[in-house]
Amino acid sequence: MMRDAMSNNLNRDSGDGSGGLSVGRRGFLAAGAGAFLCSIGGQNILVEKAGDAAKADAAAARVKKPAGAKSKIAAVTPGAGAVDQLEFQTPQPQPGGKVVEYWIEATAPLWDIVPSRPRRDFWHGTKIAGPSVFRAFVYQQMTEGFAAPAGPAAIPGPTLECEVGDVLRVHVRNGLPDKYAQAITMHPHGVRYTPEYDGAYMGDFTRAGGYIGPGEEFTYTWEAIPESAGAWPYHDHGPNHTLNSMRGLFGGIIVHPKGQPRADVEKMIFLHSLAPPTTGLKRVFQCINGRAYAGNTPTIEAKVGQEVALHVFGIDDAFHDFHIHGHRWHKDGGNFVSDNQTVGPAETITVRFKEDNPGRWLYHCHVMSHQDNGMAGFYLVTP
Repeated sequence: MMRDAMSNNLNRDSGDGSGGLSVGRRGFLAAGAGAFLCSIGGQNILVEKAGDAAKADAAAARVKKPAGAKSKIAAVTPGAGAVDQLEFQTPQPQPGGKVVEYWIEATAPLWDIVPSRPRRDFWHGTKIAGPSVFRAFVYQQMTEGFAAPAGPAAIPGPTLECEVGDVLRVHVRNGLPDKYAQAITMHPHGVRYTPEYDGAYMGDFTRAGGYIGPGEEFTYTWEAIPESAGAWPYHDHGPNHTLNSMRGLFGGIIVHPKGQPRADVEKMIFLHSLAPPTTGLKRVFQCINGRAYAGNTPTIEAKVGQEVALHVFGIDDAFHDFHIHGHRWHKDGGNFVSDNQTVGPAETITVRFKEDNPGRWLYHCHVMSHQDNGMAGFYLVTP
């Protein structure tokens, strides 16, 4: 049924000579179930079945580094002007601030969505049938100068932390293997940056940080201004950003208010799906931090009396919500109390409370089809 809806609403030639795709309303809704469009180097590629991801990778590999915003091509493009000739200084820390450095490499590990053996949902006590390993793209933290891995490759990438007044200096290297060779970037939310450090591919208007080719490195510099306090996502925004972000090329930033106490337990929780067009597997997994089903997803632990802060991100095309059994919090730091809060694509909510209720609890997305297909985990509170 869904396949028919997709087929009936796709026009495989846009008629403008570009070889692109146009998608009707019903086709667009069907694409939301797992298939998606990638616009890469002037070509639209529908990723809906096995082999389509390879087509997107091939198209991305053909995208060459633009000459830059000051090129002759950019200068005659509609909308071009003096703004594209601007030059920018690298930001420095505010008085009392510091430079916080990270070395991050884009890698392509094999990733197991349900790593327990045998594969199980420990909530319902049921076996999870079928394969669950796919080729992920991730940001992996390295030691200084990219000398060695600082830890295993994982979804999400490392949490980048600093305080208001600091600058984050993030050295990024494109270490994707030859088979998947293509440009990547790192684009942050929440912090302040100039166009050079935006990390967005923009065709002929691309600045330096908007294209990190295979084997290349680039250093981003981002300011943690007072309005940056909180938790924010970062993700790939290169030529193949849609597919690569869905593969796992994302992570989080925490900007701590200067001088304020930090939570005793602080966790990053990314809600997202891993579907057949992305993974090549036969089914959709609804995931928390790249894992599906309680006992495989992160188990969060706290003690009575501790301050708990959970930063929850939506990092796919869907709306999710976040619910913890037996707990409540003040929504957005205000007076409204919630135990189930919605989070949309690239949105963040922070759930913060003082722990006072020991036991084993569930946390999960309350979209029923999401929780039953893996988007759930355990929260363990000891007295």
